[in-house]
Amino acid sequence: MANDDKPDRGINRRGFIGRGVFGAGLLALGGSSGFAAQSGSQPNPFAFDLGKVSQTDPKLIWYEEIRRFASRTPEPRRITIGPDGNLYIAGGQQLTVLSPAGDPVKDFALGGPAGCVGVTGDGTLYAGVRDHVEVLDKNGSKLNAWEAAGAKAWFTAIALGENEVYVADAGSRVVLRYDKSGKLLKKIGEKNKETSVPGLIVPSPYLDVELSKDGLLRVNNPGRHRVEIYTTEGELELAWGRPSAAIDGFCGCCNPVSIAALPGGGCVTCEKGVPRVKVYSDQGTFECVVAGAEAFPENMKAGAARRTSDGMMGGLDAAVDKQGRIFSLDLAESTIRVMQRKA
Repeated sequence: MANDDKPDRGINRRGFIGRGVFGAGLLALGGSSGFAAQSGSQPNPFAFDLGKVSQTDPKLIWYEEIRRFASRTPEPRRITIGPDGNLYIAGGQQLTVLSPAGDPVKDFALGGPAGCVGVTGDGTLYAGVRDHVEVLDKNGSKLNAWEAAGAKAWFTAIALGENEVYVADAGSRVVLRYDKSGKLLKKIGEKNKETSVPGLIVPSPYLDVELSKDGLLRVNNPGRHRVEIYTTEGELELAWGRPSAAIDGFCGCCNPVSIAALPGGGCVTCEKGVPRVKVYSDQGTFECVVAGAEAFPENMKAGAARRTSDGMMGGLDAAVDKQGRIFSLDLAESTIRVMQRKA
């Protein structure tokens, strides 16, 4: 795990990519002593046994797959469900819109690598394009491009409030709170001893933010293996999660990599390395598995086999519709699985 007490020396994009490649590769083997090296005929006693985490107890799986289709997006990064019920996928240098059944609706071109997207009730799109936000109307015409957030900025998630926009900046390890015009109002998640905020540890470009119906922000802190809950003013209200290969924990160097809110309460978490989708209560009690690692065989080997333009190799993202169905985006396979709770 990264040492959060060390000063931030800064990191350029190449460094972030390199660190992400290393983290993803290590995590694919369990994230600790996972290299199953052998000395002669003697097995390594410290080798991580993937078999223990790659199969899930069927009693814990409370969801079933009802549909699967291609994301139709080059190198998909984030999935969001708009107020119209359509799926919005950020990837490549575009936003792709699909129906809930996977039928193509439209594509929107962007001015750079698409990392995330949020959609308002009137169809206005807020797209994270590496270090800034581009605002588009419902027809794809650009309305505004906000000022770049800085040399280290790496936007990976967007959450929309009534009057504000919350952007997860994995490069700077912070959540940025903007007004709708693009004015920066606050930084959330920075290390602060006076307010007991420990700081976000983000070894690779996986940082998510959700604004839930209770008005609080959910933020994954992957290097600490937990989910943190903040007020919109940046006060840390609650944190839950623990590092463990057990099904109720988060294993490897840095998980969970993304989160989503369920309409009736509860939090969906997604992991990489050992790809799993799970559900926890709002207080962090493990409830069930949506899909275990055995459901994502290509993603399991993504760290060793896949090389992408930004160093993100594998992992999952998720979005939830009003009916509580979970749309799981497989970054390695570029597919979307629709998961429905079993009767």
